[in-house]
Amino acid sequence: MFYKPENGHGLPHNPFNALIVPRPIAWITTRDADGRDNLAPYSFFNGVAYDPPQVMFATTSGKADREMGKDSLDNIHQTGVFCVHMVSEELTDAMNISAASFGREINEIDEAGLERVACETIDAVRLPAAPAALECKLTQITQLPGEANYVCFGEVTGIHMRDDCIVDGIFDITRARPLARLGYRDYSVVRDSFTLKRPGE
Repeated sequence: MFYKPENGHGLPHNPFNALIVPRPIAWITTRDADGRDNLAPYSFFNGVAYDPPQVMFATTSGKADREMGKDSLDNIHQTGVFCVHMVSEELTDAMNISAASFGREINEIDEAGLERVACETIDAVRLPAAPAALECKLTQITQLPGEANYVCFGEVTGIHMRDDCIVDGIFDITRARPLARLGYRDYSVVRDSFTLKRPGE
């Protein structure tokens, strides 16, 4: 099968994001200028540089009452910071609750029943239940073609790892069991891994 996106795919559901899998989920806490905390998941997310460490996430839809489409992006635009969490298997339900389209007056962290603590390097909160968290300061927000498409880049200023996920000095992904986004409404969990050396190593 071949199709041009501009002409449509003719299938019951759009297959595009089912072809870019598995995708890590950025579970992002932000704080607005009035001190209200927000939590939301984003599956267009990845690391983009090592030195200094940097990450990106993209938003692809919006709310009519938000200047930049999403609460997270509006908050980051206001304050210049955000915290990205890894979603573990046991946090699946909490992550899904935080994906609901709540009004700005509703705190998703409370709705999901999660504990929060202050970050170390930025003015935001962190979820200690997450296997890992990256404290970030905004470097740039770039608007992409399309009505509500933005990419947000941040430099990582602090890294948290749960002690039970560190084995022999290595972050053990099989202990963290991160959730990954697939296509449609499908997800997967990383439960095993293998090592592959590059040619010449």
